[in-house]
Amino acid sequence: MEDVIDVYHFPYDPDYPQVCMDETCKQLIGEVHDPISCAPGRPARVDHEYVRNGVVQIFLEVEPLTGKRHVEAAQHRTRKDWAWWIKAMLDERYPDAVQVCLVMDNLNTHCLAALYETFEPKEARRLAERLEIHYTPKHGSWLNMAEIELSALNGQCLDRRIPDLETLRSHIATWENDRNNRHAKIQWRFSTTDARIKLKHLYSKL
Repeated sequence: MEDVIDVYHFPYDPDYPQVCMDETCKQLIGEVHDPISCAPGRPARVDHEYVRNGVVQIFLEVEPLTGKRHVEAAQHRTRKDWAWWIKAMLDERYPDAVQVCLVMDNLNTHCLAALYETFEPKEARRLAERLEIHYTPKHGSWLNMAEIELSALNGQCLDRRIPDLETLRSHIATWENDRNNRHAKIQWRFSTTDARIKLKHLYSKL
């Protein structure tokens, strides 16, 4: 826990950016009957019936100190999906960084072995050397600031019926552009000192 908290108090360094990564799922829901648009004196009307169109995965990364984030939706959540996400992050979104300080949870797909299962050993090693991974502890995923960003995404963009993957991708791309243009940052205030006081019961008693 303290390892992750300390990372959040490092000063900004473009050569070693701090990035938080997380993922969630979204059920695609279509309409049985077309909604009725709002009109003067009448709210929009949506029928209670709906049709399930499957579930998709949403990958999100955020750099809290710069207010930059990237979101994508995919059909699956496998080790290879995570490996390709990491490759794109390192080579496309942080090509000039010496090493990315990556905070994420202990999901079984979030491991360096996934890189070796997806790419040739030389390429997997190249990617692995550019990562400094900090895992949140078990039952401590709230320490991952990407969860704060996912909460904003859910409340501002995903709180509606979305029928298909392409519509979802259009919605999250618009949301991402708006947040990035506003440089919406995350102000993390929880410190190691706070943890030792408020979470005292988690520490060993000597």
